[in-house]
Order: sequence, then C-alpha cells, then structure tokens
Amino acid sequence: MSLYITSLNSGSNGNCYYVGNDQEAVLIDAGLSCRQIEVRMKRLGLSLQAVKAIFVSHEHSDHISAIPQLARVYQLPVFITSRTLQYSRFPEKRFPIRSFSPNEPVQIGDLQVTAFPKQHDASDPHSFLISYQGTNVGVFTDIGVVCEHVIHHFKQCHAVFLEANYDEDMLDQGRYPYFLKQRIRGGKGHLSNQQALALFQMHKPPFMSHILLSHLSKENNNPQVVHDLFTPHMANTKLIVAPRHVETPVFRVSATASVALMDN
Repeated sequence: MSLYITSLNSGSNGNCYYVGNDQEAVLIDAGLSCRQIEVRMKRLGLSLQAVKAIFVSHEHSDHISAIPQLARVYQLPVFITSRTLQYSRFPEKRFPIRSFSPNEPVQIGDLQVTAFPKQHDASDPHSFLISYQGTNVGVFTDIGVVCEHVIHHFKQCHAVFLEANYDEDMLDQGRYPYFLKQRIRGGKGHLSNQQALALFQMHKPPFMSHILLSHLSKENNNPQVVHDLFTPHMANTKLIVAPRHVETPVFRVSATASVALMDN
C-alpha cells in the first residue's frame, strides 16, 4: 500500500520527481542530466531498472532536457501529449512515445497515473496524481493559479509536491523587469508562497502526511522564508522544502502510515 517519493531536483535549473511502489516507479519530468539522475538515485538506493515510464508535464527545458538520453538508454516510454511533443523539439526520438489524455488514468504496472490540465504558459501543460492501492501522491508545480482541477486533486493527496515559487515581496522588490514579474504572477506563471499556503490551509485533507514545497525561485524566494511561513500551520503534516541542487530523502507514504526512510 506504500508509495516511495523523492524530489531528485526542483527548480528552474531542473525538475525530476520519483514516485514508486516496491515493484515499479515513474518519473514526472526529467529536467536535469541523465548522469545526475543516475547518481542521485544510486545515492538514495533507488534503481532506474524499476522506473517504467516518464510522464511529461510540459515542454520547458527544465522539465525535459534529460529525456532524449535517459529514455533512449533505458528504453523508457515517454508519456506526452501531441502538442507538448511538437513543442519539445527533441533532437531524436529513439525511444517509445505514448500519449495521454486529461482525466484518463494510465496504468503502469500497479501504479495509476492521472493527468489533469493546469494553467501555465506552455502548449498543453498538465499536473499528475499517482495512485497505488488507495494511496495518492500529487505533483503540482508550474501552476499559475489554484483552479478547481488543482483543488479537486489536492484534496485526495496523502503527499504532494506543491509549487511555492516566489515570495510576493521579494518578487516586487527584486531585479526582474516588470514584464517578467507580470509573467510569473500573471495567472499562467507560477504559484507564490502565499497562494500555496492558502491552498494548504483551505483544502488540506486530514490524512495528508507530507508536503514537499517545490520549484522555488533562486532570485525571488528563500527556503527559510517559505519554511517559516508554513511551519505554524503544519499540524501533523511533515514539511519538506525541496532543494535546487540535491535530492531529498526518500519518504514512504501510505494511506495508513508515513515515515521518512532516509535523512540527509
């Protein structure tokens, strides 16, 4: 009944999230190098032989850069929509390509992966819910706004990778040009710390055991700032801030019990 989860990297320098059971696993995005994915999984005691598929959220390079090599070397099927594939411009496609449709579950062994549309400035962006025997893990990053799709799936999660991209004051006072600030907070960019906290406070199910705050901006956020913002509201949910340059521990998530398997 357990799922094992880790962020292999999270941020504009690369995103890759692992979700699996004892037999098989999937990667959501693969935006750091193939070598780094291999190294980080080995450090965690995870095997790429257990990975049976890669699911692609959208075509931005920090989510897909490793896919051509990783999928070719391990002959992993890449689940991607036709529009995202078109705009991904992979230099080669010597790996299996599979499509998925929103709200239609895809079965990967005993894992069930369900995609749903999200608001982001990409061709056909999706978030994902991964399920196994009643345990649900969400991967909700690169979200411009908390829409009804996000709320509906968030309420089902025992654990979630949730975007907390920027602090509103840091963005306002930062050095980004006005047009870029507007892109980030304009409804099809990214979710702020405050928006992520509001989602958590209003819609967290009582059984949510882990929240991994993800895709933090290097320029407009700070891990300590978002940690301090969330900590007073956590109750029985474990808070993890996913780093930009290293993997998190592996966490075991279950509908009945959740524990950390490793510490940094």
